[in-house]
Amino acid sequence: MAIAAEATRTSESIDTVESALLEQWDVIVIGAGLSGMYQLLKLRQMGFKARVYEAGGGVGGTWYWNRYPGARFDSESWTYGFSFSPEVLKEWDWKEHFSGQPENLRYCEFIADKFDLRRDITFNTRVKAAHWDEAANEWEVTFEKGGRARARFLVTAIGPLSSPTMPTIPGIEDFKGESWHTGLWPHHPVSFEGKKVAVIGTGASGVQAITEIAKTVGELTVFQRTPNWCTPLRNSKIEPETMADIRARYDQIFAQCRENWGCFVHTADPRHSTDVTPEEREAFFEKLYNTPGFAFWQGNFRDVLMDQAANDALTQFVIKKIRARVKDPKIADKLIPTNHGYGTRRVPLDSGYFEVYNQPNVKLVDIRETPIERITETGLRVGGVDYEFDMIIYATGFDAITGAFDRIDFRGRGGEKLRDKWADGPHTYLGLNVTGFPNMLTLVGPHNAATFCNLPRCIEQNVEFVSDLLGYMRDKGLTRIEATPEAEATWTAHVYETGSRLLLTKVDSWMTGVNKNVPGRLKRTFMAYAGGAPKYRQKCEEIAANGYEGFNLSS
Repeated sequence: MAIAAEATRTSESIDTVESALLEQWDVIVIGAGLSGMYQLLKLRQMGFKARVYEAGGGVGGTWYWNRYPGARFDSESWTYGFSFSPEVLKEWDWKEHFSGQPENLRYCEFIADKFDLRRDITFNTRVKAAHWDEAANEWEVTFEKGGRARARFLVTAIGPLSSPTMPTIPGIEDFKGESWHTGLWPHHPVSFEGKKVAVIGTGASGVQAITEIAKTVGELTVFQRTPNWCTPLRNSKIEPETMADIRARYDQIFAQCRENWGCFVHTADPRHSTDVTPEEREAFFEKLYNTPGFAFWQGNFRDVLMDQAANDALTQFVIKKIRARVKDPKIADKLIPTNHGYGTRRVPLDSGYFEVYNQPNVKLVDIRETPIERITETGLRVGGVDYEFDMIIYATGFDAITGAFDRIDFRGRGGEKLRDKWADGPHTYLGLNVTGFPNMLTLVGPHNAATFCNLPRCIEQNVEFVSDLLGYMRDKGLTRIEATPEAEATWTAHVYETGSRLLLTKVDSWMTGVNKNVPGRLKRTFMAYAGGAPKYRQKCEEIAANGYEGFNLSS
């Protein structure tokens, strides 16, 4: 379907999208993160003419944009990488158990080099709109800097955390010093030495950035609205002999991830917390707390994220740990969450975060007590007090999961806008397709197991399902796919039913669609799929075996 000359052009040769005005492809993929790269590779292997359009200047998605100090994996590096290529597993050595952003980006670039992916990617090209053309039975995509492209199928690989949000504070443009958002960090080095720095936000990116910035900063003031539960990451180097052992066990490691609820190596204990004595429970908590990674969150008693009393016991354990790590009891009080229990939001893993507040050059300001009034030319006005800073860092996170979809003007049958259909929360089939939006397949979208997942593990499953589906359609001479209204309604109801058992659905967070930095995002919905990756995969396999049941397929 694609013009042969266009299919062989390199991304470097396309200076502007105007030159791609008449491009026609079998499949357009939006985004060149891990999901977009693997989808491109699969499509190319299957003989489809595909093109990826990427807003950034390189591959990597989240690891291209999130260059802030301290950014790193919270899942074990050796469980995060792709599993589909024995050569990649043989050739790539991880240097740390929880690898940092520079190494993670190098890994993404290694994948792109290994499979020569860049020749089919157009960089520095942000998609502005994607409209379904009913008469032509294809999608037309337009770009912010001009130009268009068309394809029979549209695959979104835009990521769940790729739409940074700024706080709703007056005067942001007035500040004369340096200012950065953690999700849009500059590509040049940023020095904190001798400077007065403000950080607004204490979510996962804030926790990582604050810990690293505190090592060299002159003075650091943290403005906190909502404290987060944090437990230690316990990162360490990977020695060559350890890497050799990991490489020898890759089959076992990935098999373990495959059967795990979130595709991590930490499996929930089958016991309830009430099955053991208080002394045994405390000892078990202590053991997990001293285990690297998400063991304390993902490997705990099976009831701690579902039963309030069990969660209360876990929460009290973490409170004691925080108080032991922070010298000033008043500061510790401010750092302890009071509006949610441990693990009912995604848990940031830290590398000395609480100890930062023991430093004499670090100050914590609770903006629930003294709200930020505005940004000034020289800093912040908080509770009637003016603070002067050389730099302001906005660690205010993302408009999660659906935010990246809202940034693009998606229009389906009859011109229906996706953002209108999802105004009260997403409706999907498998998190992979939306009724009214034919031939649009959404990798790692809302209501997909990938939301709770060690992402590449679920990315591989998503991409392989979509690839098999497109191959099936080509073999059968089919050109159109769309979820039935009944299938979409049934899946969406199932998503809410699986979430109803978890305490996290009773808490405001990006998992439940609440974001105070985004107008209209104050109503709880549910963005994820809580049935677990194994059940999700099984459902997808059953649907495929039944001729893609729940989809209308036509020629």
